Amino acid sequence: MAGWLVKVSLLLVAQRWVESSMVQEEKSPDDSETGVTPCWKNEEYTVSADCNKCNMFESKTLSQCGDTGFIEKVSCTPSEKQEYKSCRSVAMEKQVFWEFVGVMMIAAVVMSLVVVFRQRMLDRRALEKVRKQIESI
Repeated sequence: MAGWLVKVSLLLVAQRWVESSMVQEEKSPDDSETGVTPCWKNEEYTVSADCNKCNMFESKTLSQCGDTGFIEKVSCTPSEKQEYKSCRSVAMEKQVFWEFVGVMMIAAVVMSLVVVFRQRMLDRRALEKVRKQIESI
């Protein structure tokens, strides 16, 4: 039972970690339909607002929030456009890493308890077997 629970929790943490660390091609659905590419793909740009978590309004209105849940505001130098770009948050990656480490620590403790319990059970069986052999003499 404990092994199954650990496997499921490890799978969920690993899946979340993989999803958060995957860098998808940063292309909004609108780009392919209209044929317009964001300026930051073709031009030099500077980040005018650091990577922040999308609020509820931004999540609903900006397609860039759908990729990672974080956006940054960029200013393209030649065209002087300001657009939003999906980004990866260091804070989010730290949180996912520490969640993974925590689950691994819990799994290690659970597995060590299982090993100790199993070893004690096998020791009892061996002692009982020896006791029965001695009694039969």
